[in-house]
Amino acid sequence: MKIITLIENTSSKKHLECEHGLSLYIKTAKHHILFDTGASGRFADNAAKLGVDLKAVGSAVISHGHSDHGGGLQRFLDINKSARIYLHKSAIGFYYAQKPNGEKAPIGLDQKLIKGERFVKTHDGFSIDDGLEIFAEVDKLRLNPSGNSSLYKMLDNALVPDDFSHEQNLLVEEEDTKLLLAGCAHSGIVNILDSFHNKKGFFPTHVIGGLHLHNPSLGKDEDPQTVRQIAEILLETGAEYYTCHCTGANSYKILKNIMQDKINYLDTGSVLDL
Repeated sequence: MKIITLIENTSSKKHLECEHGLSLYIKTAKHHILFDTGASGRFADNAAKLGVDLKAVGSAVISHGHSDHGGGLQRFLDINKSARIYLHKSAIGFYYAQKPNGEKAPIGLDQKLIKGERFVKTHDGFSIDDGLEIFAEVDKLRLNPSGNSSLYKMLDNALVPDDFSHEQNLLVEEEDTKLLLAGCAHSGIVNILDSFHNKKGFFPTHVIGGLHLHNPSLGKDEDPQTVRQIAEILLETGAEYYTCHCTGANSYKILKNIMQDKINYLDTGSVLDL
């Protein structure tokens, strides 16, 4: 299994663009998968430079209804004319982020694009294909990201705190590798893993994704003690972690100090072979 980071917040490679967003390409013996499309079409520019043929993608998964994960949808649709796009049935909605000045700015997907049979509305336990399964409906019992407090959704013509019912994760299984992909882990990475274990009876062998330990709207990091708690719990799962995007540089340093070689960072252009 090969995973290529098409775009995220940082890049150590001068020829590749970066942005506040996430897009990953996953290739297995059976599948070519796109997980999120970043905030713009830049993921596709990077894909071309990295030798990734987006026309070959058979399945695209949008992790949740925020534009930094689905803002490049139009570019993908222009390039790829056949792949199915899987998004949670609740992702088609109006979502907002509070700015430092109190303004609540829209951050949802372009709903005009989400039409036709190519778009498939998913739910927890939805099977895309052999070895590809959607994992959602997480019980948010502990260590929820504090950054969620500035995120809202429209419900009955009123803005209410986002409950992230639109968030989904992707399980990719190939031989002994059981990879769990999370876009932002708004439901809390610990809760996601707890729910995953309760439903599946095992932990994933590898986990990739943002951990939402930094709030970009307000420029605040998660409480360091909370990050240390999360690190200790992640170690207990035995999985290997690769993080990016919304984890935040300061929170990542804390995680790395505790987890050592059990966690690494994937910047734009990173290639991971599992």
